[in-house]
Amino acid sequence: MVLCGPKTSTFGLVLSVWGILQLAITGLLFHNRSLAFIEDLSLEEVTSPAELDKELDIKYEQGAYNCWIAALMYVATLCVSVQQYWMNERVVEIKAELM
Repeated sequence: MVLCGPKTSTFGLVLSVWGILQLAITGLLFHNRSLAFIEDLSLEEVTSPAELDKELDIKYEQGAYNCWIAALMYVATLCVSVQQYWMNERVVEIKAELM
């Protein structure tokens, strides 16, 4: 069943691939505790360096998991876009056969 046209499915393909790459790389950077993302962490007020280290570990890991989950959502979008692209190509082939 065709739900969207060929241009929309192609756009979905490109957007999904970009989202997967961007979020996977961002997740890896969070996992490696990149200092570029320190401002994106919502840190609670801590009183000791040990608590700060524990809080940073938790927040960085949570950020990495969130990015990877969002990348998996883009994988689902990619699957739908590929299916729609294939269906649109199939409709064109069927119309060509009928003529």
